[in-house]
Amino acid sequence: MQTLKTAIFTTGMVAALLAAPALQARPGWGSPWGGYGSGWGGGWNDPLMGGPAGPPMSSSRSKDSREGRVEVSRFVAQGPEAADLGHGAVAVQSDSGEGQWVPGAQRAAYEAAIVEALVGAGYDTQHKDEGGGQVAELKISRQVLTPAEEKRNPVSGTAAMGVSNRGSAYGLAVNVDLSKPRSALIGTRLDTRIVDKASGKVLWEGYATIATREGDDDWPDYRIAGKLAAALFDGFPKADAVGTDAPKG
Repeated sequence: MQTLKTAIFTTGMVAALLAAPALQARPGWGSPWGGYGSGWGGGWNDPLMGGPAGPPMSSSRSKDSREGRVEVSRFVAQGPEAADLGHGAVAVQSDSGEGQWVPGAQRAAYEAAIVEALVGAGYDTQHKDEGGGQVAELKISRQVLTPAEEKRNPVSGTAAMGVSNRGSAYGLAVNVDLSKPRSALIGTRLDTRIVDKASGKVLWEGYATIATREGDDDWPDYRIAGKLAAALFDGFPKADAVGTDAPKG
């Protein structure tokens, strides 16, 4: 009986092999099916072989090149008064007007950063010079460089249907992006000019800007203020020379 069963099984296998079409040799990595990179339906890139149903989808987002970068412009007047830059008493004033000015406690962080920078430049910020001295006027403004991103579906993908003489298959490529929408990119600008109190002449002025994400814990106001003030007064009073009639606006 065991011999009869074996004979029947062997006969069935032979019949199946004879009925199947002959396989043609295909290029590939050691496989008649085309192996790695080619073969049946294109190998890895064919959804019938379990490959991706569409082009690769990436959830990574590159950082905006403007984030955290500081840009500075500075100008110094020519004349005898400019020789007093970095010496004597200086008072700090900031505009509290409407518009793009940073209000209240936020503005205080910028005032403190400017005071620290002036002390580092050689000024006396503790005492007033009733007979003259200099005044450092500062302005802080902001503008939206890139609006905040809208909320989006965290799951997306593409699908493909493939048919060949060996059957059909359905492929699905799913992209999951769990990153949060980016907040607005904000440009902060710190303008400072140093004026001779007696004559009202602008001796030195400049501005520094930086772009940061709104609400970013890595960029609180005091850090932005310190970064801008330090860059603005780096090498003070070094600046591009202008005529004796320096701009006052």
